[in-house]
Amino acid sequence: QVQLVESGGGLVQPGGSLRLSCAASGSIVSFDDMRWYRQGLGKAREFVASISRAGNIRYADSVKGRFTISRDAAGDAVYLLMNSLKSEDTAFYYCNAQQALWPYTNYWGQGTQVTVSS
Repeated sequence: QVQLVESGGGLVQPGGSLRLSCAASGSIVSFDDMRWYRQGLGKAREFVASISRAGNIRYADSVKGRFTISRDAAGDAVYLLMNSLKSEDTAFYYCNAQQALWPYTNYWGQGTQVTVSS
């Protein structure tokens, strides 16, 4: 069984920074895309950023230029550096990873809360 565990959330003032981490544990699998999503209170879950095994990166328009996604060399951990945080970035942040081989299982972490407030 594979588990994704996020960490690094917390309370930060507007303009501040946080770094989220997501590490896989349990059974050893290879991941293709690893992604971050977020869900604000009363809102739908939305895509934030993704990084493929080959290093291709995508960002939501709302975070471009402020957030940076990266991945460790082993390919089983993903990070999200969030700079210039705004109140609208307040949300629960979830890690997601797509298994590279069959059955291409999609895994989710339990989430970590990010609150941007003065």
